[in-house]
Amino acid sequence: MDKEIYKKIIEKKEFSQLPKKDIEKVFLRFEKREVSEEEKIRLARDLLRKIYFAFGSRKLLNKKIVDKKTPEEILQKHISTRERFKFYDEVYGKLFQNLKEEKVCVIDLGAGINGFSFNFLKKYLDNFYYFGVEAVGQLVDLMNYYFKNRGIENAGAISESLFNLEKINRMIKQCDGKKVVFLFKTLDSLEMLERDYSKKLLEKVFPLVDFVVVSFATKSLISKKAFKVKRYWFENFVKTKNWNVSSFETEFEKYFILSR
Repeated sequence: MDKEIYKKIIEKKEFSQLPKKDIEKVFLRFEKREVSEEEKIRLARDLLRKIYFAFGSRKLLNKKIVDKKTPEEILQKHISTRERFKFYDEVYGKLFQNLKEEKVCVIDLGAGINGFSFNFLKKYLDNFYYFGVEAVGQLVDLMNYYFKNRGIENAGAISESLFNLEKINRMIKQCDGKKVVFLFKTLDSLEMLERDYSKKLLEKVFPLVDFVVVSFATKSLISKKAFKVKRYWFENFVKTKNWNVSSFETEFEKYFILSR
């Protein structure tokens, strides 16, 4: 991607802290279209908004919201975590029921603002570290400001592209204890940018951890209507790998637990 085009895309503040690799992936979708450069940039920005900014209030781009709102209130400012909010106890209870006294490292890939669910996590884990990986730099700043502001030392987040597999793998290897990877409502976005990339990511990450938790949205919070999309590609892929898989559902989300 041309440097000048990249500069024009990130002139918009909302895109200024996205990983360059992700912006390049998006622009590649439109690079060969027979339209003007301005139109390509507009189309790229529209897709970036759809993937990275469709679910959250603009207020989340300012970390000072942490000074005014509780973590529970902030979780409800983002559609993804708002849908999960009533079910955090159920979800974390099921995921960590046998790990209460274990040392655990939670690696949250495509975290969004899920770091604000820290208080729910600590109900079920006595000795753990939460590590969020999120493309949107402003959301990473928001989570890290919250951790620092509340004196939380066993948590942190970084801005990184999930397409940077080597770096993701290095980060996972540096974690101590039982390793659990979250991919909450993340795979659909990855597939929008590169078909079958989710499979590549899972194949690289799975051997390094104790289990991976993948979730997909099943219903709209606003309309209450179930999504018609069936993700047979995912279930068929897991079957071909012969991984152990169990699943459960909440009102808005289906979770798959992948283990050896």
